[in-house]
Formats: sequence, structure tokens, C-alpha cells
Amino acid sequence: MSVDKRTTPEEVVSRLRSGMTIGIGGWGSRRKPMALVRALLRSDITDLTVVSCGGPDVGLLAASGKIRKLVVAFATLDSIPLEPHFTAARQRGAFDMVELDEAMFMWGLTAAANRLPFLPVRAGLGSDVMLVNPHLRTVTSPYADGEELVAAPALRLDAALIHLNRADAQGNGQYLGPDPYFDDLFCEAADHAYLSCERIVDTADLLKEAGPQSLLVKRAFVVGVVETPNGAHFTSCAPDYDRDEAFQRAYAQAAPAPEAWRAFTDRFLTGDEDAYQAAVAAFHEEEA
Repeated sequence: MSVDKRTTPEEVVSRLRSGMTIGIGGWGSRRKPMALVRALLRSDITDLTVVSCGGPDVGLLAASGKIRKLVVAFATLDSIPLEPHFTAARQRGAFDMVELDEAMFMWGLTAAANRLPFLPVRAGLGSDVMLVNPHLRTVTSPYADGEELVAAPALRLDAALIHLNRADAQGNGQYLGPDPYFDDLFCEAADHAYLSCERIVDTADLLKEAGPQSLLVKRAFVVGVVETPNGAHFTSCAPDYDRDEAFQRAYAQAAPAPEAWRAFTDRFLTGDEDAYQAAVAAFHEEEA
């Protein structure tokens, strides 16, 4: 029997707890589950270990002081090279950080998805990744080659938050853009995964816009589905919409100045998701 897993951002956050390890899908400033992140910002949850290919999700959580430890391959806004809140938090030592090569990050999620303690990879050998992460270990191949490899540790998650273009009510998720990123691995590496999407459709309609290869996430790995139109804003969610570059510039410009950031927060981040979307629409009316 199929289970209807539809829920709301607030209900998702009510299932999270301080101290959890939370994986956040997307990539930089692309297809981030920002409506779920904004709901998390409105909560009193803190002391998080965040695992992410970082973008404004990491920046906002860092600015709100909710991160205890960050595991990343990078933190960028894409068209703006460095995420400003991440940069400021890192410079003042606001959290512990593990910076991994992207391949190590991918295989760490893969190890967790397969319930393995680690997977051997060549990535990181001969680089400063090993120097800045003294906890990393190497292993020697048990075969005739005897090759030394990095033991990429499993990135096991208490919860994962991802955003896709389409989903059905049972948790099957579809991406329509150019890249799946690691969203399926985040879900499989987590005890509980929550999927937000631009639109919930009937299962039979998931193949109307793209072929079966676009069906990225399987319902067995998802416990909650949230319909959040424009829910990745201000990051992109191609082909539904591009990154909101004007809004992203306003975000980045406000970040370094405390008074400007307070004004930005008061305008955009103090209300619920409907209030946020209305404030963004008013922002663009003013820009026009």
C-alpha cells in the first residue's frame, strides 16, 4: 500500500533536533532546499553538524549560529565565488570544519548509503586535504599492487533535506535540470530524508516532462514530501527558474554590514514562507 508522505516545512523541522547531523542537497547556489532551510532558521534548533556542497544554506545557518561542525567540499554562490557568511564565520572560528575533496565527499556519502565505515579512494593523496584533516587515514590494498589509498570516512546523516523539480506524494523524486548533484546519495545516507519540490504530481505523470533516467530519488528513502513552489529561491531550479541574481547580490551586499544584515533579516527572514515569497515579489517590483 502506498503511503501519502505529504507534509509541510514546519512539520519537517519539528522532526529535527539540536545536535543532529543534517545533509543538505543541491550544489553551491543551485537547487538548494531553501524553504526547508528557512523553516530551520525560524526554529530553536542549534548545535548542528551540516554536510553540504555549500551555498546560501550554509551561509544562512552560519549567520544564525546553528552550525557546530561543517563538512564541505566548498561554499560558494557560484556567480559570487565565496559565500560571505560562511567566509566570515570561518574567519572568526565559529565552527569546526572538515574540508574534503569532492570525490572524497561523494564516496563518503556512498559509503554511508551502503552502511560501510569508509571507501578507499585516490582523491586527496599528495594534497593538503590530508594535512588539514589529520583525522583522515590511509589503507593499503590487500592485493598484489599494495597501493596506499585514502579511507574516505562514511558521511552518515541523521536527516537529509533536498529539493527537486517534481515528486509524487509517496516520495519518488524527479530532477529536470542538467545535474542530479548528490541528492540521491544524501537521501540514501540518511536515517530520514525529506524532499521538497516545485510541484507534487501523480506518479503516472512523472514521465510526462522527461524520461525514466530523471527519476532520481526512490520513495523507500524518503519519509516526507513538501510541495514548495519557488522553494529553492534564491538558488536556481532549472528548468523551472534560474538563480535570482539581483536578490543574491542584495543578500551578499548586506552580509558584511551588521545593520544592513539586520534590515535584510527583518524584511525577508522573520515571517513564514508565504511572507518570504511576498517580500521577494515586492523586492522585484521595487527593482523594476
